[in-house]
Amino acid sequence: NMSGDSDLEIEEAFRRAQKAHNNKAKLVASLKNRYNKLEDKTEFHEEFIRCLKYAMIIYTREPAVENVIDFVTKFAASFETPVNENAEEEEEGEDENEFLNFLFCFLLESHGANSHAVRFRVCQLVNKLLGSLSENAQIDDGLCDRIHEAMLIRVTDKYPNVRIQAALAMARLQDPSNSDCPTIKGWYVTCICVLVTSTCLETVIWRLKRLSGEHRKLIITRPNLLPVLAEKVHIRALSIAQRVSLLHEGLSDSADSVKEVVKTHLLPAWLRLLQGDVLQLLHKLDVENCAETAVTTLHAVFSMATSPDDLLQNGVRLDERKLIPVDSLTCENVLYWRALCEFVKSKGNEGEELLEQLLPEAAIFAEYLCSITGLSEEQKADMTQLEIAMTQEFVGQQLIILVGCLDTSEEGGRKRMVAVLQEILVMPKTPTSLIGLLVEKLIGLLRDETQKIQMVAEIISDVREPILPISAPVDENEKRRKQLAEVRVQIMEAKQNLEECISCQDFSRAAVLKDSISQLEELKNQLTLEASQPADSIKEQRVEKSDPETLLKCLTMCAELFKQINIKRGICPTMNALIESLILPSVSNPNPAVRNMAVICLGTAALHSKDLANTHLVLLLQITQLDEPKIRISALRALIDQLLLNGLNILQDKSAPISQAPDSPDNSNGQPEQQTEEESTVQSILKMLSEFLDSEICELRTETAEGLAKLMYCGRILSPKLLSRLVLLWYNPVTEDDQRLRHCLGVFLQLYSRASRTNQECVEESFLPTMRTLFNAPVTSPLSEVDASNVAELFVELTRPSALVQPAAIQAVSVHDSLAVRICNEILRDVSAPEVRLYCKTLSWLEINTEPGPANSELQLLLKDILQYVAYLLSPPSVRPSRRAKIAALDKTKQDLTALMNQEANGS
Repeated sequence: NMSGDSDLEIEEAFRRAQKAHNNKAKLVASLKNRYNKLEDKTEFHEEFIRCLKYAMIIYTREPAVENVIDFVTKFAASFETPVNENAEEEEEGEDENEFLNFLFCFLLESHGANSHAVRFRVCQLVNKLLGSLSENAQIDDGLCDRIHEAMLIRVTDKYPNVRIQAALAMARLQDPSNSDCPTIKGWYVTCICVLVTSTCLETVIWRLKRLSGEHRKLIITRPNLLPVLAEKVHIRALSIAQRVSLLHEGLSDSADSVKEVVKTHLLPAWLRLLQGDVLQLLHKLDVENCAETAVTTLHAVFSMATSPDDLLQNGVRLDERKLIPVDSLTCENVLYWRALCEFVKSKGNEGEELLEQLLPEAAIFAEYLCSITGLSEEQKADMTQLEIAMTQEFVGQQLIILVGCLDTSEEGGRKRMVAVLQEILVMPKTPTSLIGLLVEKLIGLLRDETQKIQMVAEIISDVREPILPISAPVDENEKRRKQLAEVRVQIMEAKQNLEECISCQDFSRAAVLKDSISQLEELKNQLTLEASQPADSIKEQRVEKSDPETLLKCLTMCAELFKQINIKRGICPTMNALIESLILPSVSNPNPAVRNMAVICLGTAALHSKDLANTHLVLLLQITQLDEPKIRISALRALIDQLLLNGLNILQDKSAPISQAPDSPDNSNGQPEQQTEEESTVQSILKMLSEFLDSEICELRTETAEGLAKLMYCGRILSPKLLSRLVLLWYNPVTEDDQRLRHCLGVFLQLYSRASRTNQECVEESFLPTMRTLFNAPVTSPLSEVDASNVAELFVELTRPSALVQPAAIQAVSVHDSLAVRICNEILRDVSAPEVRLYCKTLSWLEINTEPGPANSELQLLLKDILQYVAYLLSPPSVRPSRRAKIAALDKTKQDLTALMNQEANGS
């Protein structure tokens, strides 16, 4: 009966608070009335904390305990005083806040308790207390700093529930308007559970990228993260990079649930903010720099359409020719057009009718494509035209991709498209970036491989040696005019002399002058006649061009040609002529871009002929070590591709896996000299690849690791030492920011170990070398920071017999049995070594075959020897509680707290 409880006892208040039906507001008012009457409140504080502790030691979310926590929160929050009061009331308010400050101090002193239940309840109470205070509540700066420091520690707690409550508590402490807010800086890096503000979005997105697949799935599929991003954070509050990153990471995630959340929450919300304008959404993404992410986004939007009309309604406007008018082309609408056509074409027969409404006939599209031309050299040099050039290049790229969606079954349209693609390839103003795509579409339209090779070779010849008009070095008519003028002057002088001779009656000289005048007149008439005739026609001839841009275009065409042609065809004379006249000379070109493309061409061509690969293998090896990083990586890729195709014994006729490590001893005694040289080359290649794993050039190191992973997975290499190097590289803190390397090796290790028993045996052999490297790493080495226990757990999981894709029905000796023997022998080498404890712990994780047999007997003998020496190192085994004991413990937590409080009260 609450009517008479004006001064309620503390223990009675806690007892009643456990029941959900009791009015907690009345309990709070009654207990506060008792508190206010006390002059010395120390005894009250002590009794209150004593009763509260019974609730704080229970970890499970029992209703009785949760009711007590809510009651304590309401009671403490009742002491909050309004902020806008006069000075006298503020002094009174300090007295009123005494209990609230006291409770906060107690909680902060207890946050580091050994019991995870206490840590959980401390963070829960801090969270609830901060949340129950009014919006304009004020907390002492010192107390606020203490709360921040304590919760910052607890967000890294071992137990997830503790971390969640600590993170929620810190949400109230953040200042979204302050970019230097310590709460945001210190906490968002490690936890993403609460309010998202524009200040911390970049950190949130960065954190999502770095989380593992399961954690990323858990976070992004939570019901509070994406709705907050979608509804509360306007798309304009995000930078272009943040928008693109969210869509790219979400739609390319390996978990389907993550993709679905982005499709059903984020994209619809953004489109609602933009009034459903998909083109406006593309404009917000800057599609010129993220075309593939934009296409993936559009496909996600298209997949949510309920009917074909929905696809046509919000998109581009086509004219009667089923084309976008040239003057209306933009980066956004042409990309939408391309993505929609690809999406519809992927539907197969189901989308044929709709595709006919979206694209014209091939001949019409060919003329349309021909009208989209590039800029001249003068326009490219003008910086004001640069943006126009980039836009026009992007538009052209999308239109060329659309060629793959056209119906080219009609011969006339197909031939016209081939002719247009040829014309565009030969045009000097065609951008180099479009050459590869143009050749790909051209080859795709041709059906005969000989025709493909011949046509591309002719285009390369026309680009490299174009027919240019040449005029005579000196104009002949100009010569005649000058000569004619001189003759006329001579005739006039001769006639004047003739008149003087006649007047002087010098008839003999007059006769000579008369003959000279006659000759000059004939010459004048002849010159006049020649001058009146038209000049000779202008001559034309082929002129070889060797500028970097021309060579780059030709090499790009070569690379695409070799890529598209079947490697089983071999090297034909035309292809060989291209290699000799274009590719090999360009390998030594001073321009790095030309040199890089030449290396790519040589590597691709080598896949078509093993003889060609053998001839230029040494050249590729030299380039991988001597040239610029980008070119070295291209040569390394070519070398890896060659090894994947032909094996490490590329100099031999037969291919087989190589099991020698990079530093394995030479065991070729008695072998022919040629075989010795071949093995030496193989060992040189492996040694070089091993050295590249330590390269300071991040891209080269990553490319090498990825190449070795491919070679090992395909069975071209069987080397425990190289596998150990890859494992150590995966764990090395130096590679922490190399997401491509970490992802590649993470996937490789799982797939490789599960593929076969042979691979698991290779993993087993690499265990001890890996562990020894970690144990012997100097303090200055990054490997000293690696958790050796975690590495040991990885090896145990990778070699688990049940992990095989096709586990053997019966295994006399499993890989774990062999690994156990290795570990036991390693322990017995030095029983006093510090790593013995970890090795003993590893033994307990193995799945040992208990069936009688030689292997089991050997292992038992080894274990007996170990127990004689290191029994003192083994911690006593923990007895796992029975199911009945667990049920009894669970029932105990469901009791109320009354019995416990009474028991202690009676004992005292």
